[in-house]
Amino acid sequence: MITIHRYQRGQILRHMGIVLVVVVSIYVCVDFFEKIDNFMDAELPLSRAAWFFLYNIPFIAAQILPVCVLLAVLITFSLMTKHNEILALKSSGVSVYSLLRPAVVIGIFSTAALFFFSEWVVPAATQEANDIWLREVKNKSAVVSREKDIWIKDQRMITYIRYFNHAHGTPYGLTVYYFDDAFHLARRVDAKRGEYQGNRWLLYNVMEQERIPDTGEYDVTFHQALFEPLGLKPEDLTTVMRSSEEMGFQELLAYVNKVETEGYDATVYRVDLHGKVAFPFICAILSLVGAGIALRGNLREGMPVSIAYGLGVAFVYWIFYSFCISLGYGGMLPPIIAAWTANVIFFCFGLILLLNAE
Repeated sequence: MITIHRYQRGQILRHMGIVLVVVVSIYVCVDFFEKIDNFMDAELPLSRAAWFFLYNIPFIAAQILPVCVLLAVLITFSLMTKHNEILALKSSGVSVYSLLRPAVVIGIFSTAALFFFSEWVVPAATQEANDIWLREVKNKSAVVSREKDIWIKDQRMITYIRYFNHAHGTPYGLTVYYFDDAFHLARRVDAKRGEYQGNRWLLYNVMEQERIPDTGEYDVTFHQALFEPLGLKPEDLTTVMRSSEEMGFQELLAYVNKVETEGYDATVYRVDLHGKVAFPFICAILSLVGAGIALRGNLREGMPVSIAYGLGVAFVYWIFYSFCISLGYGGMLPPIIAAWTANVIFFCFGLILLLNAE
């Protein structure tokens, strides 16, 4: 059995590598033709474009690794079935469940590898890619800082946002500084939160300070609500804010604690925090599902149909996982439930397939 397991592991890893390289190459080619015009318009050298696409590879590789595990298991077991290797092993008294051991081991190792890869490599690479896109391609020189707080500069105005809820498009803790031609502070607006209505922002719980030119003192006025033309849209803030993908688990956990300590709703980031732990486990789960599909006794159509089944399962998982995450963002499900529901259901589905594998 050691020789058989070594053979299976080699085949699964080989097919994983092939699928991963093919899918990443297709993604890079499509992304290249879609965005190369932006680099040309920005008059950037080809080397900057190359670095941008290279920095994007870790993120897409992390996203498709579970599907690669699924397809690799399906292809390996389907080829063994096609060549009657499974039938020969079963006739020799080898249990189907014994044949599953390499797939399960690779699924578990892929889960661990994906977690650490998403923790250390993806955040750094994604941040570099976003910085190139925002600062060099889109020329977002207005962005002073993309750390945990947002600073935006626009001519003689600087906007500071302490926290932005991208799911609802709501900024919290806003401070807007207006400067005159001599760059003296002419007006300052502080607001608890903002809401985008039409082409303007409606700010709530506002304290407005306006400089009196004659005396140089500031006139302070309080407003329950005040319309303010900030020159920004919610999608602009979503673009410049630092996303969860740019932060590792520890950094995101610290950010969630910071936001909640300051009294803001960090539900969106807490859902992403649980998702960082839950998502890698799908590698192990899909390895079980793939083996169950490939070894089903009533599936006689061959490898193409098995792969089609597998892709269908992966597509349904992704849709259902995204749906649960959206419910978590909206507060309809607790963050931990939103992140783990899809995994639990598909794990049960994989076990059912394996129970019928014989």
